[in-house]
Amino acid sequence: MARARSKLGDDAGSAIAEFVMVAALLTVLTLSVIQLGLALFIRNTVVDAAAEGARFGALADNSISDGVARATDLITVALGPSYARDVTADTGSYLGHPAVIVTVRAPLPLIGLVGIDGGLEVSGHAAIETLD
Repeated sequence: MARARSKLGDDAGSAIAEFVMVAALLTVLTLSVIQLGLALFIRNTVVDAAAEGARFGALADNSISDGVARATDLITVALGPSYARDVTADTGSYLGHPAVIVTVRAPLPLIGLVGIDGGLEVSGHAAIETLD
């Protein structure tokens, strides 16, 4: 009985098990932080492209289709064509002023670059420039 108890209370080999558990936890934590950074990078890039497209489309000598083309080009260069598939523009009112509104719907990355299609929707607004 005393011999069996001494074998159960032995700590030999526990360092390896602890290392594996801690390493797995740290790996998951590191990959989660990297994924969050990637998702924020994609969101910020799409927001900036939508705002730039709205500003470009709101210029006096451009149309809203020029703004869509500009936003699409920026997203395609920065992220790839799969993120620039759904870019639309319309005119409307923003804060009481006539404005161009460029809306981008892009995938929200969950695992690497794979994610929910259309999970990210952002809009850019710009006041319409006139020559009057």
